[in-house]
Amino acid sequence: MIALSLAEIAAVVGGQTHDIPDPSVQVTGPVVRDSREVVPGSLFAAFVGERVDGHDYAPQVVAAGAVAVLASRPVGVPAIVVEDVQTALGALARHVVRRLGATLVALTGSAGKTSTKDLIAQVLRRKAPTVFTPGSLNNEIGLPLTALSATEETRFLVLEMGARGIGHIRYLTGLTPPRIGLVLNVGTAHIGEFGGREQIAQAKGELVEALPAESEGGAAILNADDPLVKAMAARTKAKVVLFGESAEADVRAENVRLTDSGQPAFRLHTPSGASDVTMRLYGEHHVSNALAAAAVAHELGMSAEEIATALSEAGSLSRWRMEVTERPDGVTIVNDAYNANPESMRAALRALAAMGKGRRTWAVLGKMAELGDEALAEHDAVGRLAVRLNVSKLVAVGGIEASWLQLGAYNEGSWGEESVHVSDAQAAIDLLRSELRPGDVVLVKASRSVGLESVAQALTETGAEGEVAAR
Repeated sequence: MIALSLAEIAAVVGGQTHDIPDPSVQVTGPVVRDSREVVPGSLFAAFVGERVDGHDYAPQVVAAGAVAVLASRPVGVPAIVVEDVQTALGALARHVVRRLGATLVALTGSAGKTSTKDLIAQVLRRKAPTVFTPGSLNNEIGLPLTALSATEETRFLVLEMGARGIGHIRYLTGLTPPRIGLVLNVGTAHIGEFGGREQIAQAKGELVEALPAESEGGAAILNADDPLVKAMAARTKAKVVLFGESAEADVRAENVRLTDSGQPAFRLHTPSGASDVTMRLYGEHHVSNALAAAAVAHELGMSAEEIATALSEAGSLSRWRMEVTERPDGVTIVNDAYNANPESMRAALRALAAMGKGRRTWAVLGKMAELGDEALAEHDAVGRLAVRLNVSKLVAVGGIEASWLQLGAYNEGSWGEESVHVSDAQAAIDLLRSELRPGDVVLVKASRSVGLESVAQALTETGAEGEVAAR
């Protein structure tokens, strides 16, 4: 964080200082909420959770070097006491962002946010110091914590914004007002909470409504291939830049193809030139993510050649997202178990089909959460798609949603023994350990609550004689 005294912080958040001998002492390290992340100079934000109360760790974090605790009650060590820690954290983030002078890029969408955010960061940091959301910490706590990790040297701040209802993104943009806003897509993730795609579009479009006008440098980066996103151009006074494979896109891809290993390649076109890209990531869905990143980078002054080079060298920065590991025995594990929705599930299956040409393929899938009334139809459709893509065997893991996956596959192709429903992750591990052969490709994917990353991890370790080479 930029250096601020405890007195300054107390004034910004409307708090009272307690047990602070010298209010001029500065916070020079990050603001953290996890006691294990404290370093000398930190400010520790004490949240009360369902099982853990951060206030209980106050003596421990100060002993570890925290300058003070941002708390909702006195804790017997240096503290700034506020009425609500979350509100105070947001106020501090808003203050720091105003002081920074960095260009703030915000992005949202139903699928691909984290992968795209990681691509944007890897491209922009070639131009100037860049801070970006770690993992998918994109809510009302994670977002201000990311903003507060910026320093005086930061020139680009890339923030992922999530939403579970109308008004959420409006709140986040109030904390960290962006100059550039990117909307990737409007899908069916969380449709059970929103009620429909139109409501999702309404919520995601709050990002472009928050942008400054074009005369003030505002830019809305919109997906030309998604009608609900493209329509958001009418909701902003910012400059509109379209990306996609559509001919009307300002930043577009031509000659899109997959390499033999399933990595996308294409000709990148921008208003200032064109250049070829061959990505290290897996799956054709990353083309759209790459174009979105390219549109942001172009708007910030990078050339087509610079962008193409950066995209071609970019890797995956967040775990369990199309994370590919080659076992010494020739089995390929694709760990995409961080989360799942219908759009990302279809993209992952297509990537599996491309990677597995000439090889035996396994789709180890679990439920997609928060689909509401669409859950049965969407799980059935994913099971059917696995058949159409000639996946060798579907292993559906878990409860009733998994049974819908398996039934969809069975009804589409009468697979019989080529699809199976197992009760839990351990049952899937046992099955695969007994049946995998050298050269097989295994995709593991489900919503985060299913915990299928344990399957990928167990399979990676199985048969690993010597060092496992992870790409």
